[in-house]
Amino acid sequence: MAEKNTNTKATVKRILGYAAPYRSKIALALLFAVLYVGLNLTAPVLVGYAIDNAVKEGEVHFNSIINLLMFVGVTVVCSSFFQWLMNLCTNSVAYFTMRDLRRDIYRKFNSVPLKYIDGHPHGDLISRIINDVDSVGDGLQQGITQLFSGVVMIICTLGFMIFLNVYIALVVVIITPLSMFVAAFITRISQKMFREQSKTQGEISAYIEEYIGGQKIVKAFGYEEHSVENFEEINERLRVCGQKSQFYSSLANPSTRFVNGLVTAAVCAVGAVSVINGNLSVGQIATFITYANQYTKPFNEVTGVIPQLQSALAGADRVFDMLDEEDQKPDLPDAYDLKECSGKIDIENVNFSYVPEKPLITDFSLHVKPGQRIAIVGPTGCGKTTMINLLMRFYDIDSGTIMIDDKSIYNLTRSSMRQKYGMVLQDSWLYNASIRDNIAYGKPDATPDEVKEAAKKAFINHFIERLPDGYDTIITEEGGNLSQGQRQLMCIARVMLCHPPMLILDEATSSIDTRTEIRIQKAFNEMMKGRTSFIVAHRLSTIKEADIILVMKDGNIIEQGNHEELISKGGFYHNLYNSQFQKTTESVIIAKS
Repeated sequence: MAEKNTNTKATVKRILGYAAPYRSKIALALLFAVLYVGLNLTAPVLVGYAIDNAVKEGEVHFNSIINLLMFVGVTVVCSSFFQWLMNLCTNSVAYFTMRDLRRDIYRKFNSVPLKYIDGHPHGDLISRIINDVDSVGDGLQQGITQLFSGVVMIICTLGFMIFLNVYIALVVVIITPLSMFVAAFITRISQKMFREQSKTQGEISAYIEEYIGGQKIVKAFGYEEHSVENFEEINERLRVCGQKSQFYSSLANPSTRFVNGLVTAAVCAVGAVSVINGNLSVGQIATFITYANQYTKPFNEVTGVIPQLQSALAGADRVFDMLDEEDQKPDLPDAYDLKECSGKIDIENVNFSYVPEKPLITDFSLHVKPGQRIAIVGPTGCGKTTMINLLMRFYDIDSGTIMIDDKSIYNLTRSSMRQKYGMVLQDSWLYNASIRDNIAYGKPDATPDEVKEAAKKAFINHFIERLPDGYDTIITEEGGNLSQGQRQLMCIARVMLCHPPMLILDEATSSIDTRTEIRIQKAFNEMMKGRTSFIVAHRLSTIKEADIILVMKDGNIIEQGNHEELISKGGFYHNLYNSQFQKTTESVIIAKS
């Protein structure tokens, strides 16, 4: 329990640290809270005087009552105005803090190793930057508002009550702390459930994100009922932990109200005796009862927002867990930018594994001359795409060296090294913007003519110009209004626009029809002239022109040479190539028959 309390204190401290830059707004909120509470507490005194002017037999002073009531009206209006200003300041602090948290999380996405992004459900990460930060903002907004107005209200009302009657004030002070003990006990019980609720919200967000993105597959395999069952299971767990957290936390407010009701009853009883004994007037006891309610009100309000505060702490824990994640290894202090590159690559004795106990690539070596075309083939899971990840430093090798132009890639800045590669992946990625912006993603300052020329080389210009808005057509999220082949052609055009010295083509034509693929291959052949190129392909007919074909299996190169050499060896590549050719021939025969 002590550790949990320490963690909670550390979390609160970090949240307040994010709010600290806006201390001027916090100071203004405190000033407006003092004015709001001061005016709010003035009204009961005036009402008490008005009552005293009305209850004396034969001495009702109507003019004094009217004047007092006018002053009450003015204080109520002014009090409401300062309360509005206080809320304005606290809301501003909360939203600026939320902005800063989201900014830092988004930056964290760009600084953590790629394995962190790959190792977490994307929907859960999205939930942290949206839902959890919203919870923090709501809790901060409620917390600051209740803290400022509550603390000032308690101090001021206590002062007024002591001024009116010390003994009755002591009755209030003695009984009121009981409500805090009750609230603290209930808070300990419910905090665990709020953490579980926040975690389950991230889980359900991840599930929804996966299944919305894969709806075509869900429908194609008739998985709708199973997906609904899985969703219902997660949703039911969310309901249970949410209901429990709300149930336990909702006990706090009525429990404290019960204790505070005892305070009011005690004030009425003691006050009635004081009036009978002539120590207080009727107006004063009315004022005292109002102050007793005002004194206990902050305790009620704080316990009323306990669910938001606990949800904020649970969300903050998940946010800070991510912000505390270790960043990828920074560039070396003396790392330098790679200005020019001939394309010579040397890989020596590289070992790599995603999981330490399961080696994937072992003692891998390769020497590539400038301008060579290197094809990488092999069965699924042999390490083809992993090699691309290592070349780009998306993952760091366990041992060995990778060099570009006799310079270790670990002595180069990541950005300058990656800019020397142009990548076309099997999974085409486009974002919500115009076609022109998507093609010019790697070269934002490209002219319209340059963009159009790249589109022509990728054989997509004709399609683009037939669209109503041409190159200004807005692409929906991930290119949803384009076919898979069209999306891939746009990614190819994006690379052709940049003219990088080295190319990586990872199943770059997998979603393109055969006729267009032949034309694209011609464009690739032209683009690859004089450029070092790595080609990953399952269709072996597309890599026959490669200078070197690396045949990989279980993370090792088992064969190496050009197409003719490997075919003549009659080894693994020979069997793999002939099996594909045989399947193609059989498909043609079946189609003709």
